[in-house]
Amino acid sequence: MTITMKISNETKEKMIEYFEDKKRSKTPAYAVFQADEADTVVTLYESGKVVFQGKSADIDANIWKEMEQHLNPHQKVEMSNSEDKPKKDKLDNVIDRKIYFSNSIGSDEVGTGDYFGPIVVTSAYVAKDQIHWLEELGVKDSKKLSDDQIIKIVPEIIKRIPYNSIILSNKEYNEKYSTDINMNKIKTILHNKVLLNLKNKGYEYDYIVVDQFAKPNVYYNYLKDSYNVVRNITFMTKAEDKCLSVACASLISRYIFLQEFDKLGESIDAFLPKGASDKVDEVGLNIVKKYGFDKLKDIAKINFKNTNKIKEKMNQ
Repeated sequence: MTITMKISNETKEKMIEYFEDKKRSKTPAYAVFQADEADTVVTLYESGKVVFQGKSADIDANIWKEMEQHLNPHQKVEMSNSEDKPKKDKLDNVIDRKIYFSNSIGSDEVGTGDYFGPIVVTSAYVAKDQIHWLEELGVKDSKKLSDDQIIKIVPEIIKRIPYNSIILSNKEYNEKYSTDINMNKIKTILHNKVLLNLKNKGYEYDYIVVDQFAKPNVYYNYLKDSYNVVRNITFMTKAEDKCLSVACASLISRYIFLQEFDKLGESIDAFLPKGASDKVDEVGLNIVKKYGFDKLKDIAKINFKNTNKIKEKMNQ
């Protein structure tokens, strides 16, 4: 069951406070957070849209609906329920056993939804005989792993799983980003590089799998000016759940991101929050006051809406 609801800024603040200790380590693009509440996954987006998914989605949605009605009694709460719509094809959630139990190279990235911190893209190679070990390690349920668990198990993974990672610093990102080079193009170029680097190592693979963030024709169009392009890619939505090489790539990327994120905070002697929430704006404002606006170019993604919000707060 999936329930979507639109909430006010007042309720948004209440939710951010309530779910502070229940947040997942990985935040979807444009989301403030994603968290677990019993059998429900709750995702709050910057726009004020909240998505409740799971067996108890209706219960949790109604709790926050009541909160919204209490805080804004004169406004109608906008809600939609997937159970009220015609059943859609569930192919996106089907695991292809032929791919899952194959030798594969997969890639995934982290950091694209975080205002502070780099983008990390990783490719990983998983052979058939490593699948059982990875499942026992918990990689099959990679999305459920906390940052602490990731820090614990990834050193074990990288001892046995070949991988290649690229770290794109904030400074490099801001230099590359333009009206002609958007986030997805940058991601595509980085994915192609890590896949090419690992593919050229000569590992025997059956599939190359990418967690789909752009349609295949768009993906390859981004690479039209590239000399070496990895082709015959299998693009999948929710690929972390369907291919362990992608899951490993995701965990390794997150592990590296966490290390780089901590270094970044230490370099300016400040606690940097992840994501792109209002809390990020407050920290960004304090950094600008202490180091000047140009400092953001070294530690943040300037094209995010947070930059304009920080500017507005400076002029208040």
